[in-house]
Amino acid sequence: MHPDQRYPALTDLKSACRKRVPHFVWEYVDSATGTESVKGRNRAALDSILFNPAILRGPVTPDLGTRFLGRDYSCPIGIAPVGMSGLIWPGAEALLADMAQTCRIPYSLSTVATRLPEEIGPIAGDMGWFQLYPPKDPEIRRDLLARARRSGFETLVLTVDVPGPSRRERQLRAQLAIPPKVTPTMLAQIALCPAWAFGTLRHGPPRLRLMEEYLKLDGNAPSTAHAGYLLRAAPDWDYLHAVRQEWDGPLVVKGVLDPDDATRLRDAGVQAIWVSNHAGRQFDGAPAAIHCLPAIRAAVGPEFPLICDSGLETGLDILRVLALGADFAMLGRGWHYALGALGARGPAHLHNILTEDMKSCMMQMGITRAQNAATQLAHAPES
Repeated sequence: MHPDQRYPALTDLKSACRKRVPHFVWEYVDSATGTESVKGRNRAALDSILFNPAILRGPVTPDLGTRFLGRDYSCPIGIAPVGMSGLIWPGAEALLADMAQTCRIPYSLSTVATRLPEEIGPIAGDMGWFQLYPPKDPEIRRDLLARARRSGFETLVLTVDVPGPSRRERQLRAQLAIPPKVTPTMLAQIALCPAWAFGTLRHGPPRLRLMEEYLKLDGNAPSTAHAGYLLRAAPDWDYLHAVRQEWDGPLVVKGVLDPDDATRLRDAGVQAIWVSNHAGRQFDGAPAAIHCLPAIRAAVGPEFPLICDSGLETGLDILRVLALGADFAMLGRGWHYALGALGARGPAHLHNILTEDMKSCMMQMGITRAQNAATQLAHAPES
């Protein structure tokens, strides 16, 4: 059966993933924090953005090609950084980097990945971005940046919306620590997921390998502490300026929701701003990312590069963020749902789902370029 017949949408991949990964893994990839109201807020905000369909436009041939930060991509869609990616699916980082290179979309490797930049950089090639969770020690920071650059990463993503760990109550109930400490309950869950289990045996237990090179964990550390948090700083503007001085390529700052912050970042020499509420994983009181996007676009001006993520699930969602001011859209969880559902075949299938949905919607809207989606905006419904 063709994947489109069984998994025609991301929601189908998500349902399949839940059945194929252990429960504690599912709680890691799918959870947010607090009551998870931000997840619902993101979805409702996206659904409120409507377009006028076009008529009598004649044949429309959509072109998704996009130039962003000086590089050409096949479409305005990329892979956001996800920590402990290899816990969600064995070998996830390499699989996603390989798909990104094949499909010509950016792949962002997390500082708290389960594989090293030296392993993943050559696979991602010119599609690789490196995401930095800022370490306190400037020597560690400089070494991380040098390693990322030597590994082939040209674009740096500095995440600034994680000043400390969030509770993520579902993960606590699932007894998930990072790195995982396997309990009898987890062993029973693993036994029900043979593909995940055998893959993990092949690749080895998921660990924060990059961070562990800089820190030997104290065996008495609390279960919510891991190498990433123990090394991490809560960055300030001086920290940003230091990173800007030390990185000689494009610098993207991720986790921005306030237009005043956006203008200050632009003036500080940042090349792009990533509008994001961390998909609800950090702060349950945050607004929907797409609601913040128009004000940030107005603040930074029409030409400044903007990225947006948080809750995107369809090609139509991508057109929505482009219409409200983004130049590029990112998904994180979605690619991992695809891995959980279909293994190595999953990310390419999701890429096909998203791009075909974009093309279908663009034909309905009568536009050949996704960046012209704003021309078909209708009034959003009253709240």
